[in-house]
Parts: sequence; C-alpha cells; structure tokens
Amino acid sequence: MAEHHQLSEIPTPSLVLDERRMTANIARFQKRVDALGVRARPHMKTAKSIDVAHRQLENLGPATVSTLREAEMLFEAGVKDMIYAVGIDPHKLPRVLALRDAGCDLKIVLDSLEQAEAVFEAWKAAKAKVPALIEIDSDGHRGGVSLHDDLLIAIGRKLHDAGGSLVGVLTHAGESYGVSGANAHADFAERERSAVVSAAERLRAAGLPCSIVSVGSTPTSHAARHLEGVTEIRAGVYVFFDLVMAGIGVCGTDDIAISVLTSVIGRQRSRGWVLIDAGWMALSRDRGTAGQSVDQGYGLVCDIDGKPIPDLIVSSANQEHGIVSLRPGSKAKMPELPVGTRLRILPNHACATAAQFTFYNVIPEKKGAPLEKWSRFGGW
Repeated sequence: MAEHHQLSEIPTPSLVLDERRMTANIARFQKRVDALGVRARPHMKTAKSIDVAHRQLENLGPATVSTLREAEMLFEAGVKDMIYAVGIDPHKLPRVLALRDAGCDLKIVLDSLEQAEAVFEAWKAAKAKVPALIEIDSDGHRGGVSLHDDLLIAIGRKLHDAGGSLVGVLTHAGESYGVSGANAHADFAERERSAVVSAAERLRAAGLPCSIVSVGSTPTSHAARHLEGVTEIRAGVYVFFDLVMAGIGVCGTDDIAISVLTSVIGRQRSRGWVLIDAGWMALSRDRGTAGQSVDQGYGLVCDIDGKPIPDLIVSSANQEHGIVSLRPGSKAKMPELPVGTRLRILPNHACATAAQFTFYNVIPEKKGAPLEKWSRFGGW
C-alpha cells in the first residue's frame, strides 16, 4: 500500500514520523561522535518515546533527560545511566534519591551554592550521595557558573564533602542557535569545549575530582572541529531536526523527520487563504524561524508525500485553525487545494510540536509496510 494512501485514512491533525529520515539522522550524529572520539549521551527531550529510545540509544546506553518523568519512564524501559540536565530544584531530590535507590545511575546538574547545600543536606540525612555536575556558562545563554568565578571551587568542595557527589562539569552552547553555518557553529563548539575543559582543569587543580566533561547542542555537535578534553557530547533535536535547524544550516528540509498531517477545511479565495484543521494546538505556538532570514510562519506546507509546496506556509494559526498562504513577496501561484486535501506541515521546533500529541504515526523504513503507532509521553 502506498504511504499516501495510508496517510489519507487516519484522522487529522496527526503527528507523522518518517522512520527512514530519523534513522539517517541518528546515523549521521553517531558518525560525528565517533569521529570526534567521545561518547554520545543523546537527549531524549525531543522524542519522549521508548520506541525512539531503542533506536537512538546504543544498547540503551547513556542518556540525557529534561524531566524526572523522562528519567522514570526510561529507567523502567532499561536505561540506567542518565543526566537530568535541568538545574535541580531541591524539592525534587527525594524523587532523584528514589530512582537511585532503585538502581538508576541518575546524575543532576546545578550552578549555585544553595543547590550544593541541599545535596549536602540530603546526603547527611540519607547517607546516599547524589552525583552532580556543575553547569558552566560558556556563552551567556542561560544558567551556569563562570569558569573564572571562585564560586566554581566553592560549589565543587561542598559537593565533594557530600559523600563525593562531585562527578563533573557540563555546558550547553544554546547561543549557537542564533548563528548560521558550519564555521560559526564550529566556533561556538570551541567556546563550549574550552570553557568546560578549563573549568574541569580548575577543579582538578584544587584537588577535586572531575571525571565527566560534558558538552552539547545539535549545531555544535555537528560542527565541532575537535573535542580534546571532553568525555561526552549531548544533543537532542538532531533525531528529527526541524525548520529552525534547517534555517541555520544544520540540516536540509528533506532531513526533517516529523510533520503534522492536516486536512483542508475551507478557502478564502479573495484573501489567498486556505484553511486547515491544524492550528497552534497541533503545531504549537513556536515561531522560532521568525528571526531567521526565511520566516516559515507556523510551518512549511508539504503535499501528502512530504514534498514541500513552493513558498506555501502556515502564515497564522488559531487554536484549531491554520491559515495557509503564500510567503510574503512570493511570485508563486496559489495551488488549488480542494476541501479534504491532505497536507503535511514541517514544524519550526520539533520538541514543541511533538509535545502536542500522544503518539507518532510512523512511516516504516520498509516500503509499503503499514503505518505503525509509537507512544510518546509527557509530564514532569
């Protein structure tokens, strides 16, 4: 059965995953990691799916998570080595300890003395250490300690005193999303590497252990020239890619593995609009391409087979309605799209769009094979 025939039979809006593209994206990332001579610790925040985890994680190996819910679900599926890569709220330490007591090697991230004190108090109360990495600010993007700040050593000592809880340093070059091209991303990768390696060296010089030196973002992982002194690299959105990644030159639109299947439900010919049943509840409100050289609106419109229709975007969205129109300034002709026509929308941000759905409708790699359903989970 042809893929478009199967897609014409499922309800809309639906989340579609192209397994062939996903597999190619995973292989590309792993090839880069192998060439750099470090360990991969894929971020599971994008997929939030056990089915994808089995394909993304070699032998259910190291993983990165953004919620304790992810950690709990992945541990239940057999993943044991994880970093919870969001600054720890001390109120969450009992959940962390419960996972560790059950056999999960879950590590946390922090960047303040208050958090380190909470780890110390938890260790005193439970006599169980909570392995922690100190987040390093490598580009001013979000959180983290400056590698030159004396706070780095103070946090390190407090964690070391908490039963040897200090295990490493971690950084994320989030500002790499704001530049375009391999050279610019490689420069950010070096800033990332240099900052975290220097922080590790400072800790070691102070007599503190630092076995894990962790870097990662999708743009930098695909562009880094070398990662000397780094032990592992994290990335997440590479598994699916999206229009933001395409807009900064990390991938092409034909690498994007997820899309939202939608149906045409009306037309306003005088305005050049086609109405679809995928609004921001299906596509998300993410407008990550708005600041890029090409604004993709709420998503790029493709035919049912996933081929982009020239200059056609979702230009605006209400809760359950999307408005499809030609990109401003386009010379293209508005195509005839009768009511009932099936379209697929490539997302700005794969993580945000996937989060709107409870499962993937998977187009298998094997030609003609029936669609599969892979569950995904949410929550914190």
